[in-house]
Amino acid sequence: MKRQLTELTGWLKAEGQNMEGAIVTGASIDTRTLEKGDLFIPFRGELVNGHQYVRQAFEKGAAASLWLKDEPGAPTDLPLIFVDDSEIALQQLARAYRNELTCKFIGVTGSNGKTSTKDLITSVLTPYFKVKKTEGNFNNQLGLPLTILSLEEDTDIAVLEMGMSGFGEISFLSELAKPHYAVISNIGEAHMQDLGSREGIAKAKFEIIDGLQEDGKLFFDGDEPLLQTLVKSHPSLQSVTFGYTRALDLSIIDMESGDEGSDFTVAGEVEGSFTIPVFGAHQVKNSLAAILIANELGLSQEQIRTSLQKASLTDMRMQPVISKCGALFINDAFNAAPTSMKAALAFLQETKLRPEKWAVLGDMLELGDNERTYHESIAHQLTKIPLKGILLFGPRMKWLYDELKKTGNESKIIWSEDNYDPLIQELVKSTDKDSIILLKGSRGMALEKIMNGVIDA
Repeated sequence: MKRQLTELTGWLKAEGQNMEGAIVTGASIDTRTLEKGDLFIPFRGELVNGHQYVRQAFEKGAAASLWLKDEPGAPTDLPLIFVDDSEIALQQLARAYRNELTCKFIGVTGSNGKTSTKDLITSVLTPYFKVKKTEGNFNNQLGLPLTILSLEEDTDIAVLEMGMSGFGEISFLSELAKPHYAVISNIGEAHMQDLGSREGIAKAKFEIIDGLQEDGKLFFDGDEPLLQTLVKSHPSLQSVTFGYTRALDLSIIDMESGDEGSDFTVAGEVEGSFTIPVFGAHQVKNSLAAILIANELGLSQEQIRTSLQKASLTDMRMQPVISKCGALFINDAFNAAPTSMKAALAFLQETKLRPEKWAVLGDMLELGDNERTYHESIAHQLTKIPLKGILLFGPRMKWLYDELKKTGNESKIIWSEDNYDPLIQELVKSTDKDSIILLKGSRGMALEKIMNGVIDA
């Protein structure tokens, strides 16, 4: 973005001061990450008032700043735009800038896998287009506008992750971004406590079509009946299905794990064999959205195959890490819900990468009233896997620990409520080059600390 400050005041229908000659090239809400030329957007909260940092923002190179009309003490020597609400102003700026851009917008949501899907789409397209994706967790009502305002005007494709915790949030983000393509990776149980049921979660995710371009397409998990039902209720919607069911528009017909990732074969709109440098059947399914969109944008099968094989995913998504002793960690500790937990354990059951298998599992959060049942139900799947050890961390994992004790499971089972050390010590003592160790838990459990403790031991 490169806009005169006077143009931004026009977008906001606001008044400003000292605007002559000021050129804005981005936006920031944090002086720690602010870059030269940014418009600083201060927020006023209960604990911190961002107006206190306006001068610091200019010292770091800000071109201008917003200022709330009812905030006293506005400096008279700085270029400022006066607004009623910082958040609304940020969103207005993003909406106006988005309307001037000519690039293709891709919106991605899902209970699990949206970040990996975003990364896979970006990886496939980047060698052939100028692509910008959502960075980190900038997938909400503040992060998505900031991402849009960070787009260079010659960007070809913007891949925007859309997160939510309740109804209406995805709808708002979609209508702001106006995507040409929308992706729903899957429907799980995350945010069950806010949305009440999987049906509610599906409806909230399906809001991504609210801002979809008139000729846009929805790519979605065709193995999910809830999504199939919602799509059928919108007969004019252009949609493309992907998954493991053979009747879908793109289906996986064969898959196996190798030392460098997952090899799989697909049939349907695209046919052939591909490899991704990450493990898990759920990650293979996520890659189907990337294949379909790349095909839609005119890439050849060989181009897709080559770029997908070199895909770069955000850390802690079925990420392989080798410890000093040669043990293979599968770090899938970014987040967890019952659906993604089952998928990760299915990989552990099927893999032949190492003969001795360990599961290190942490609490699954935000599951609502049925959280005990969800944790206890994992026991059934664990009993089917020949595990050398099951290490459990967090207060909710006590339910699973007690359930496993009833089954007579012969694996070594250790539970720790809030101390990583017993689990680290067990892995240091008992694992070697023959071991594969799955880490899976919600973000709040920070299970990567266990892996780091083993590696540093």
